[in-house]
Amino acid sequence: MRSHYCGAINESHIDQEVTLCGWVHRRRDHGGVIFLDLRDREGIAQVVVDPDTEDAFAKAESVRSEFVIMIKGRIRRRPDGTINNDMPTGTVEVLGKELTILNAAATPPFQLDGYVDVGEDTRLKNRFLDLRRPEMLNKLRFRSKVTSYIRNFLDGQGFMDVETPILTRATPEGARDYLVPSRTHPGSFFALPQSPQLFKQMLMVSGVDRYYQIAKCFRDEDLRADRQPEFTQVDIECSFVDENTLMTIMEQMVREMFHDLLNVDFAPFPRIPYSEAMAKYGSDKPDLRIPLELVDVADLVAPVDFKVFAGPAKDEKGRVVALKVPGGASISRKQIDDYTKFVGIYGAKGLAWIKVNEIEKGAEGLQSPIVKFLGDDVAMQIMSRLGAQNGDIVFFGADKAKVVNEAIGALRVKVGEDLDLFTCKWAPCWVVDFPMFEEASNGGLTAIHHPFTSPACSPEELRDAPEKALSQAYDMVLNGTELGGGSIRIHDGEMQKTVFGILGIDDEEAQEKFGFLLDALKYGCPPHGGLAFGLDRLVMLMTDSQSIREVIAFPKNQSAACMLTQAPGVVDNKQLRELSINLRKPAKEES
Repeated sequence: MRSHYCGAINESHIDQEVTLCGWVHRRRDHGGVIFLDLRDREGIAQVVVDPDTEDAFAKAESVRSEFVIMIKGRIRRRPDGTINNDMPTGTVEVLGKELTILNAAATPPFQLDGYVDVGEDTRLKNRFLDLRRPEMLNKLRFRSKVTSYIRNFLDGQGFMDVETPILTRATPEGARDYLVPSRTHPGSFFALPQSPQLFKQMLMVSGVDRYYQIAKCFRDEDLRADRQPEFTQVDIECSFVDENTLMTIMEQMVREMFHDLLNVDFAPFPRIPYSEAMAKYGSDKPDLRIPLELVDVADLVAPVDFKVFAGPAKDEKGRVVALKVPGGASISRKQIDDYTKFVGIYGAKGLAWIKVNEIEKGAEGLQSPIVKFLGDDVAMQIMSRLGAQNGDIVFFGADKAKVVNEAIGALRVKVGEDLDLFTCKWAPCWVVDFPMFEEASNGGLTAIHHPFTSPACSPEELRDAPEKALSQAYDMVLNGTELGGGSIRIHDGEMQKTVFGILGIDDEEAQEKFGFLLDALKYGCPPHGGLAFGLDRLVMLMTDSQSIREVIAFPKNQSAACMLTQAPGVVDNKQLRELSINLRKPAKEES
């Protein structure tokens, strides 16, 4: 039907007859001459229809926004003074000769010809309209470029694209499973995969050697800006590699992709041990664009009578840190109160602070209600350790280490954003040397990543001191967001049994949950490792979007519902009977 895309015409087409198809983005009547901005996937072209073409002009008078039309006409240069350098097609226009209305359109529930602040649920309910907006189409186009780039890179590195099952069985991976009842096996359920973890490891046992898949994954968990119940990950696994080899390949892919798609050049990624990341930034996803660091001061405050600080300082599971913000003394008391509420979200009981007004006057030059409790000497020792200068503010966190890390780590990022302290646009890094285990709520140990991650020690060393063991795990982080994470896997039956034992998983339970993998390990499993990138998060960052919902064609809302299709929905009793399911009424209805 068409000869050109709307966004493809330019001065090289002047005097050519063209046929364009698309949606009416905007209609303007200028003293008898009608201007139509015609939009398709590739952009917008200006069409001029004058009264000399009576039939076309009459139809142009009747069209409205989002009508679907076809225009036949001649391309000409725009008159002087009307050129729009902000549009790729802004130097030319189409003099319309024939206009065909292919379809009329009802008035859209929100404007598409400019930015309008529309509620997200309204946008998601009318996603087919929302996606017509050029900025949304451009994000989908960019996502397509990213997936194509990843496929081409991995194909070139000898990786094979292999699909793994969607209907599988439940395995403990940290979140709730989405369950699918089986009609042919009454009372039994499939689980949608949280990741292809076990299957990709079995592909290594199978000799595939290098595998990848752009895979759909499913997790029934509370949502936020960078989470969805169904999401896409770039899943990668390869045999006969160590950490360094795998990390080098993945870093090369990301560096080349940013160069080729965004013209951004990265230096080699720094590798930061987990312990250092937590000590300096309070997070294993540090945003290195922000030049603020947490500094431990427990040794300085342990002797003071101020129990708020001294208590955590003397507790082996406690931590006391200071966060210096250069130039932050201008922060108002109201803003400090807001920051106090902010850290409370993470469990902090308060937020102590000291403003540095005149450091040369010693403690007298410090402004804070806590200086008198610390004592002049301790207060100045803290300032000396921090290198504090006039005009700075120092925030403190004192509590269990977990609370301090989360609260002051988040405050570090919040203050950095509020004061625009970013030193660069992009800051990638690797976080390595993760602990193998962490303390669970029941006092036992739980795997930080998953129970198939290989420890960086022997089974004997692991049994002797599991709480001190490090894992061969690694996360790639960009601007405080985890792009992807992975590890070298356990390929030895004895090591796998040792890990299960520490986690309290006995032989019977292990066989029940993971028997198919454990059986595979008996038949010559090669050393192997892998990594999975969150594709949605990656594209979100690369397009400077605020949420992964902006880069997914049909996302769920924050209640894990699809506003477009009204899913999830009820099913009729006949289907439930076929699945041997009897629904219970909600508790409040039962009562």
